[in-house]
Amino acid sequence: MAHLQSNENRLLIAFCHPDLGLGGAERLIVDAACELASHGNSVDVYTAHYDKNRCFSETLGGSFSVTVCGNWFPRSIFNRMHALCAYVRCVLIAAYIAWTAFRRKRPYDVVFVDQVSAAVPVLRLLTSSKVLFYCHFPDQLLAKRRSRLHSSYRAVLDAVEEYTTGQAHQLLVNSTFTQGVFLKTFRRLKKRGIVPSVFYPAVQLPSDEDAAEVDWEYRLDPDLAGFLHGKRVFLSINRFERKKNLGLAVRAFGVLQNEYGGQAEVSHSVLVLAGGYDKRLAENREHFCEVQELVQRLGLADKVRLVASFSDAQRSALLAAAACVLYTPENEHFGIVPLEAMAAGRPVVACDSGGPKETVVDGTTGFLCPPEPAAFAAAMARLADPEKSADMGRQARFHVQKTFSRAAFGRKLNDVVHKLART
Repeated sequence: MAHLQSNENRLLIAFCHPDLGLGGAERLIVDAACELASHGNSVDVYTAHYDKNRCFSETLGGSFSVTVCGNWFPRSIFNRMHALCAYVRCVLIAAYIAWTAFRRKRPYDVVFVDQVSAAVPVLRLLTSSKVLFYCHFPDQLLAKRRSRLHSSYRAVLDAVEEYTTGQAHQLLVNSTFTQGVFLKTFRRLKKRGIVPSVFYPAVQLPSDEDAAEVDWEYRLDPDLAGFLHGKRVFLSINRFERKKNLGLAVRAFGVLQNEYGGQAEVSHSVLVLAGGYDKRLAENREHFCEVQELVQRLGLADKVRLVASFSDAQRSALLAAAACVLYTPENEHFGIVPLEAMAAGRPVVACDSGGPKETVVDGTTGFLCPPEPAAFAAAMARLADPEKSADMGRQARFHVQKTFSRAAFGRKLNDVVHKLART
């Protein structure tokens, strides 16, 4: 529902995002754009890559525009220097935003930047807009130092990241965990008294949850629907990247079958590993094969299915079919999947570190476990009981509705950008 506000209070807002695909960061951008537009603001999203066949449905003819710019610059150079290329691409996006505002003779009131802070000083130099930077996690902590030369290269980028992050008019982070990491990482900013505010992402509560429970099989391809029919389904939703620790879900399922297979519900259980898969990315292609090989090695091929990418409707169908959702990354800075699962009335089994400790209520909306197959398997065995999983699922949905609803997120974000625009 649109929130009417006078033209005087209507803001022009731009988003600067590197790649508008199907990840958690992209989900936040789409939610933020939708909510700000629903409050009567004019919203434009600028990105270096956007594929209409691999995107969230709200971006297709929705309440905000999507403009692709800077995509002519490569994502890597000989499969190297991904971070530097991302910096350049986002600088190009920022320059295009400034050029667009100049042509329109009306600057954006606020520009929302996330993931790549290199765009921030460009926007400050070329526009009069207030710049908000949303930090999902310091990029320098996500990069492995492969050699002395690479360490030197990263040292320059790390310095640039800290400097450019500090240039934003306002800083937000996605969790208390990330806030703590931010302050430990960006020590110069901490000395300057710069402390980012915690602003949790949110999820839209499914309006058709009951319908999804009934017709989920019709939303999936017949082969997958047949594989899931009549089974207790354990579901993992994550990109096919090594840091997502998908092997933990496979090994835990193997322990579940070996140790708890005498339980009727366990013996009729299956595991689905569904996730973002971008054929442009070598790691996605390689890790998909690695997970397949692990499944074969553990003798689980008849009980485990890998699903590479899916639509919003298919995601809803998989959640409707699931008994619970497994979330395996360690020290995840936030993690939108646990919220999506709980919003759909599904309990979550997650690692007891990072963002899930702030979203999953252990023993009530799911279980927080050490990142060990035996611990995950024990939690999965408890949730194989239909009554137990249904009860925890109801509590999970109520928890999200009370604390992480998109409506509350939208109201708060609208207040933040209006306050920022007035300063």
